[in-house]
Amino acid sequence: MAAWDLSVIVEDLGADAPPITISVTSDLHIGGVILKLVEKMQIKRDWSDHALWWEQKQRWLLRTAWTLEKCEVHADARLIFMPQHKPLKLGLPNGLTLKLRACFSNPVFQTVMGICRLLNIRRPEELSLLRPVEEKKKKKDKDLSEDIYDLTEVPLSSVSRPCLYNGMPAHFADSDKLEAVYKMLSVTQPLPAPEVIAKQYRPASVVDKAHINGRWLDSSRCLMQQGIKENDRIWLRFKFFSFYDIDPKYDVVRVTQLYEQARWAVLLEDIDCTEEEMMLFGALQYHISKVSQSEPQMLCSSAALDDLETALQSLEVKMEGESSSASELLVRMMATSLSSTKCVYFFRPKRLTLKGYKQYWFKFQDTSISYFKSKEESIGEPIQQINLKGCEVAPDVNVAAQKFLIKLLIPAPEGMNEVYLRCENEQQYAQWMAACRLASKGKSLADSTFQSEIDSIRSFLAMQKTNGSQGHADASDESINPHSLVSPRYHKKYKPKQLTPRILDAYQNVAQLSLTDALMRFLQIWQALPDFGLSYVVVRFKGSRKDEVLGIAPNRLIRIDLAVGDVIKTWRYNNMKQWNVNWDIKQVAIEFEGNVNIAFSCLTADCKIVHEFIGGYIFMSTRSREKSEVLNEELFHKLTGGHEAL
Repeated sequence: MAAWDLSVIVEDLGADAPPITISVTSDLHIGGVILKLVEKMQIKRDWSDHALWWEQKQRWLLRTAWTLEKCEVHADARLIFMPQHKPLKLGLPNGLTLKLRACFSNPVFQTVMGICRLLNIRRPEELSLLRPVEEKKKKKDKDLSEDIYDLTEVPLSSVSRPCLYNGMPAHFADSDKLEAVYKMLSVTQPLPAPEVIAKQYRPASVVDKAHINGRWLDSSRCLMQQGIKENDRIWLRFKFFSFYDIDPKYDVVRVTQLYEQARWAVLLEDIDCTEEEMMLFGALQYHISKVSQSEPQMLCSSAALDDLETALQSLEVKMEGESSSASELLVRMMATSLSSTKCVYFFRPKRLTLKGYKQYWFKFQDTSISYFKSKEESIGEPIQQINLKGCEVAPDVNVAAQKFLIKLLIPAPEGMNEVYLRCENEQQYAQWMAACRLASKGKSLADSTFQSEIDSIRSFLAMQKTNGSQGHADASDESINPHSLVSPRYHKKYKPKQLTPRILDAYQNVAQLSLTDALMRFLQIWQALPDFGLSYVVVRFKGSRKDEVLGIAPNRLIRIDLAVGDVIKTWRYNNMKQWNVNWDIKQVAIEFEGNVNIAFSCLTADCKIVHEFIGGYIFMSTRSREKSEVLNEELFHKLTGGHEAL
């Protein structure tokens, strides 16, 4: 075969250095090209991390056994010989910026796995990278230099679970400086000053929230292919709100960063909550900040104890099926229906009507509610039976005002029917709310989680009770800055002296919690908010003339009116038969059971991002305890990769 000249730019020699020309033949493999290149440079050093980047085609030549002919490389190819791992400025949910070495040649999914191994964050599939929101810098802010913590010397480990030393990965135990960085990752940040909160970017509308989701990087392409350069700034965030197997003992960094992301979502009004809930979030933040300064965080126990605990856990799983006693089974069999001891009030809002709630006798059976005029008539036919499977359940509660409402959005052929249930007291509300939540997921009252759901709702209600008569234990009005604990909307609405007593009232109910319990409770309440886990994209549905919003949740898709914000329709993933993407016209088409077909084009994000959200959530639902430590990377790429699937 005839020899020809190939020019290669070597990045390490500098921008002004001329390309190195080597003589090659078309049957020479990529590994041979690299060998010739290194021999010609005559620079002795470790080149093992280097590879060839083909600039015109925007791809790496990583298959070293492939020939130039097979790769379709000709003399006009612009090849750059560069390291695969380069420094990157990584913004974390807690506001810290780390400088670390990340892989620029692997798909982003694998790059995130490497970063999470370095930072000791389990379940890396729940996180991803996104381009940061541009901050408008004022002239007077020029002098403010940002602290960047350098981890570029820390090697990226290939072990899925790093070896722990004194409760931290061994690579952080090498020096006091690195140990201090790990502490910053695993301990909650101090409360932000009100002016810091005010300066942060706050989405003003659902469209602003939708634009943020257009910034996610493609998980199946590498950083270089997406225009990310060495030392660029990028954010690491939780993308899929389906948190699996959270264990505070092993997940110190994961829980801390998740709390920080949740806290900023609340403070910047990225997620809506009621005034009472905001006061409770404020109280928990105050308590967490206070306790984290005084209570040393428990990091991890010894490896031998961990192995013993793992063995006991697997034994517990095996015995779980056999553990139910006869009496327990009997209780579950009996608890397949729920009747209202007091009547539940029912209200179906209609336009141009002023009628209020009507009192009915309600019966809950399996996943349906039936209502009757009275208890006596409950033996016969109901006025109506409503199946709650696939419905939206939202609380509307004010404990102080004794208001206990359950808002139900029930799927119907023409859209969503809105129904309200009004309960008489806390106990009734806890039972009915738990039953509605289970029914919406297709679970009956016989489900083993029914009682724990009731207990969770009761503990949440107990936290919202005010204790006006009690003294504010361990807290003084001087030690609290309420504007650091609530969103800017309340800065305008209330003065600090009005907010402080309300936050301290809520604080009474959480003051006894340990740091771990307080963090977990904050996350629990955040996950119970009606809008939790919703990622928005502005779309145009096929056949429609107006823009609408698609809300992508961990278990469903929601069609939302852009102008009013009302939910028009909900579709659950478990009713999905298939989904396809037409990459040419950028349209997503989904088929559901019952001959329901929808199609839409995406306006504020690439359709690949929507495709990845749907496929990603379906992937999250396949995880189980038996195979929990092994991540099925191939399945993730099949579900999310689209036409470029690996």
